[in-house]
Amino acid sequence: MQKISPFLWFDGKAEEAMNFYVSVFKNSKVVSVSRHGEGGPGPKGTVMSATFELEGQRFLALNGGPHFTFSPAISFFVNCETQQEVDELWEKLSEGGEKQRCGWLKDKYGLSWQIIPSALGKLLQDKDAEKAKRVMKAMLQMDKIDIHRLKQAYDGE
Repeated sequence: MQKISPFLWFDGKAEEAMNFYVSVFKNSKVVSVSRHGEGGPGPKGTVMSATFELEGQRFLALNGGPHFTFSPAISFFVNCETQQEVDELWEKLSEGGEKQRCGWLKDKYGLSWQIIPSALGKLLQDKDAEKAKRVMKAMLQMDKIDIHRLKQAYDGE
């Protein structure tokens, strides 16, 4: 087991969210589900907690009630290799949620994600400060990150 795993607090939608995330990411699986029994704090048979993996990262989910909600202060950074992967994850994760600037989105459960192509980091770290500055300027004007537009900015087009 991983030494450190994100622990997500949901208000009754832990199972739904887990199933959604597992359907979005290719290399994913449900690891375990714990349901309320007779006389438990929740309705019998409903999910109390769940463990799942997305791309090898283990997550724990709890139906903890309405006391806490997600904040953009914590987000999940998804490193994408292709524009197709950016496009697919951007559309799936933002459905029913909110598309935001600079590759950020909030999903329908209120969880924040950053859908970022690995090319962005490489271009921003270029030794030519002027090229990196143009890439940053282009990125700041985007919602979903567009690799082709980043490369155009890098090349000065």
